[in-house]
Amino acid sequence: MSERLIIRGGTPLEGRIKVPGAKNSALPLLAATLLTDEPVTLKNVPPLKDVGTMLSMIQQLGKRIEKPAPMTVRVTGGIETNRAPEELVRKMRASFLVLSPLLGRVGEAEVPLPGGCNIGTRPVDLHLNGLSRLGTEISQTDGRIIARANNLQGNEIFLDYPSVGTTEQLLMAAVRADGETDIYNGAQEPEVRDLVDFLVELGADVEVDGSILTVRGSEELHGGEYEVLPDRIAAGTYMIAIAATGGHATVGEVRPSIMKQLTLKMRKSGITVNEGPDSLEVISGRRPKNLEIRTLPYPGFPTDLQAPVSALLTIAEGKSVVKETVFDSRFGHVAELRKMGADISVPNSSTLFINGTDGLRGAKVEATDIRAGASLVIAGLAASGTTEVVGLGHIDRGYSRLVENFQDLSAQLEKKI
Repeated sequence: MSERLIIRGGTPLEGRIKVPGAKNSALPLLAATLLTDEPVTLKNVPPLKDVGTMLSMIQQLGKRIEKPAPMTVRVTGGIETNRAPEELVRKMRASFLVLSPLLGRVGEAEVPLPGGCNIGTRPVDLHLNGLSRLGTEISQTDGRIIARANNLQGNEIFLDYPSVGTTEQLLMAAVRADGETDIYNGAQEPEVRDLVDFLVELGADVEVDGSILTVRGSEELHGGEYEVLPDRIAAGTYMIAIAATGGHATVGEVRPSIMKQLTLKMRKSGITVNEGPDSLEVISGRRPKNLEIRTLPYPGFPTDLQAPVSALLTIAEGKSVVKETVFDSRFGHVAELRKMGADISVPNSSTLFINGTDGLRGAKVEATDIRAGASLVIAGLAASGTTEVVGLGHIDRGYSRLVENFQDLSAQLEKKI
């Protein structure tokens, strides 16, 4: 039998926890270690299944992995094959990011089309079109992308959409290209900036001016040491859970400056959020007020917090509107929240109308993706009675020590077989 999470709701969360490094930053940073044969040490690496998948990926490509301390990874060695294993790329979309480092280092890469969460259409066309602008010849056979470039050439690239993955892919290609590359309308997410800072630490020449990224390519990068950015999505999930339970708790080891999208919305909803230098204190003793949420690329409201905040709004006063503009098919949590008494209608594929109720009730629900699973945990913590969440494999991909962290905040929940 698979694991399930048993939650006895109704307990206000109290205490203090700290968040680990960001999964969405650690994954591209690990892929970028392929750009050098010199040793690279990454700190604050979250112990997650997806991180394990990426570590297995770069190991199979030739890297050696050491873990000299908790949440620290040392990567050494070179590239022994340019063919990415299908079973790993199919597990996780971020594995596709090894394409550019392999291409830049050995001139050819074979990478299967990626898998990952089922949250809508996420084509890799932007990745491939951008790489073509850098002189890459691309073909596809049997579900594998074959990219060839004897010598990548810098160029100007305009992205029709500020895709995070595409921006990261092109950054890693451009650092190995001859000449200058200008990426226009690039993603501005903090995780992209973390990759930029990491590449600069390894000797790359990258400048950022808003959504314009300028890269001057170099022959070689060296090794280095770097600490992964704190996970703003995990931090936001815990903050929302504290608010949903009427709790008073602090989330530490965060960067408040990149959390404004959530903190300002929470304050508008009547929840107190106090900022420290590296912490956010949440105080919520009453039902939140209704909100209008529209997800957008950074610096807009993050799509990865859409499902968690939707869970909060099911118990808000009044009618809330949530518009998802980043991904389609990202409403897998709706049917499950309805089982718990949520009043949610879906007038179209990008909009939720949520009529807040004065309480949810426990039920058996299933996580359909990482963030949908987080929303169900939040709902279960706020609900009366017992909630059973299955499909924990999704949640474990995105949240390390989730159960332990909530237990540290006095929540009553446990995993069972």
